[in-house]
Amino acid sequence: MKNELPSDISQLLGGYSPDRFLKLFWHKKPLLIRRAIPAMNAPVSKAELFALAARDTVESRLVARDGRRWSLLHGPFSARELRAKKAHPWTLLVQGVNLHHDAADEFLRRFAFIPAARLDDLMISWASDGGGVGPHFDSYDVFLLQARGRRRWRISTQEERSLVAGAPLKILRKFRPDCEFVLEPGDMLYLPPGCAHEGVALGECMTWSIGFRAPSAQELARGLLEHLADKVERDGMFADPDLRPARASALIDDAYLAQAMRLIGRLQPSREEVAGFLGTSLSEPKADVFFVAPAAPLGKPGFARAIAGQGVRLDRKTRMLHRGEWLYINGEAIQTAPAVLRRLADARYLESVPATASAATGLLYAWYTHGWLHTGTTP
Repeated sequence: MKNELPSDISQLLGGYSPDRFLKLFWHKKPLLIRRAIPAMNAPVSKAELFALAARDTVESRLVARDGRRWSLLHGPFSARELRAKKAHPWTLLVQGVNLHHDAADEFLRRFAFIPAARLDDLMISWASDGGGVGPHFDSYDVFLLQARGRRRWRISTQEERSLVAGAPLKILRKFRPDCEFVLEPGDMLYLPPGCAHEGVALGECMTWSIGFRAPSAQELARGLLEHLADKVERDGMFADPDLRPARASALIDDAYLAQAMRLIGRLQPSREEVAGFLGTSLSEPKADVFFVAPAAPLGKPGFARAIAGQGVRLDRKTRMLHRGEWLYINGEAIQTAPAVLRRLADARYLESVPATASAATGLLYAWYTHGWLHTGTTP
């Protein structure tokens, strides 16, 4: 796909610069982009997608519709099982394809104008004629790229959010589309959070969905509390030197409650603690992600020579972020990391790492032995 991607990011965004796109559309209103990728020739084939869906380390789902009845199955699915499905419109959804396919990962990196902390993954759907997942809305921003075949999209600005009772999917009970578009290969549709939409395949088709992270307040609060419990120590202990005889032995009295509230109130996290939580949690790979260590790893001197001459690149599954002097990689936090590693986090590769950068080389070598990165700048 490398030679098919627009050299100017504005073509991918319908003629808008990233700055203008973010100002006018991001989180605000939909945008239809015709020929976002001219002469689109998706590098992930139907056979490759079905092969991914057969793996138990890949998240996949199968959605089928029979009249008004919907069904949802979770993978893995054998290729024979998928090829045999002909009775009703169906859709295969394969999550995180960028973690398993170099060209898919390369495409996802085209959206690097969005902070990596917000970027989630690339999901690919394959649908039979009439296939779809019903009218629904997402709580996050999404780009929908038509990779093969044609799909009709209907979108709505409705505020009605009631769902079909008992359905295995979050399908809107009432859907009132304002407009519709038929997307051809290379066309793309951007939708902000909460925009109701429905996509139906016109013949067999493949759609690429670029999704973004949007954690809820509940998720952030729960994660932060778990982080503080594991990573941060607080001083102080409950004490009651002025204790008086209990009026009722089983009563939790006001004095006990007041002192507990004072102790808990001191748990208010600092900016640094919240930043540490975000760094480790946002760089943590998903549960089904596994790294493969090199079968015959170079020794440290050979590795240093290799990255000095050939450079180094992050594994496509590696998540790497930074803030200030802190670096976060695959859920681990490193303080006072060399600046060259922050450049690696931003670009995801380095053309060369000089032998004089011994501190960086030491960390890189440890990550190399874990399978988190590789020598050379291209797969």
